[in-house]
Amino acid sequence: MPTAYITHRDCGLHNMGPHHPECPERLAAINDRLIAAGLDLYLQHHDAPLAGMEHLLRVHPRPYIEQLQESSPSHGIVHLDPDTAMSPGTLNAALRAAGAGVLGVDLVMAGKVASAFCAVRPPGHHAERARAMGFCFFNNIAVAACHALEAWGLERVAIVDFDVHHGNGTENVFAGDERVLMVGSFQHPFYPYSGTDHPAANMCNVPLPAGTRGDVFRDMVTDRWLPRLSSFSPQLVLISAGFDAHYEDDMASLGLLEADYAWVTDHIKQVALAHAGGRIVSMLEGGYALSALGRSVAAHIRTLAGL
Repeated sequence: MPTAYITHRDCGLHNMGPHHPECPERLAAINDRLIAAGLDLYLQHHDAPLAGMEHLLRVHPRPYIEQLQESSPSHGIVHLDPDTAMSPGTLNAALRAAGAGVLGVDLVMAGKVASAFCAVRPPGHHAERARAMGFCFFNNIAVAACHALEAWGLERVAIVDFDVHHGNGTENVFAGDERVLMVGSFQHPFYPYSGTDHPAANMCNVPLPAGTRGDVFRDMVTDRWLPRLSSFSPQLVLISAGFDAHYEDDMASLGLLEADYAWVTDHIKQVALAHAGGRIVSMLEGGYALSALGRSVAAHIRTLAGL
């Protein structure tokens, strides 16, 4: 079965101002690299739908959703915090980003594709139940996970987060929920300065010091993540796929390369094949060095698709 590639041009209309690292050019860099590598021809392309209120309410309280709707500007830029701002295109982009995960879950659960990659922005894993932060508005991966649990009746969903920043929002949503296992690594100490203070039993958080390279990251995955994932036996694997731990990305200070992203993707895929019928939905999070982002996503998708 093919791998789905889910995106929407609305995701390029979210603009937090000149020189902001979470910029529309991120998606263009990914698309250009997939075309240059010849990968786009092997993918099943889908437009991301708008997430419905019923999808969002599984994660976010109605007053928070309504607050975002009311904050959406007709012109200019409105800051929700120093890092996170809304432009006229933000709300639709955020709804498309959340909707992409819902569609991805539906496609893999219905057996129409083996896996899906959602090339969307804004990212989501910093968004808490009632707080936008860290460039994030809706928690896209949490919306996808809750859709799998509620609409498809799954009992065990795993979330793998290899973004350089801790997925504090995802932990905020699922801490203590035994239906969800989250395994994650992140540079520490570093924004958002969380993930190390007595995490819940269903959180496998692995802080990594600045300067960590691929060999240490791979050992961590082998020793910490894979045993937890295998013992959990997930029925679906979701990936918060941030590529800002790349050596070339100056947003942080880790040192992963494209080969490391391909390696970890392959090992996540083996877990999914062993326990979840191969079902994986991966969603873009960070990654701000445009060339490195394009190359890393291409390596990730090539491995997902078995090409």
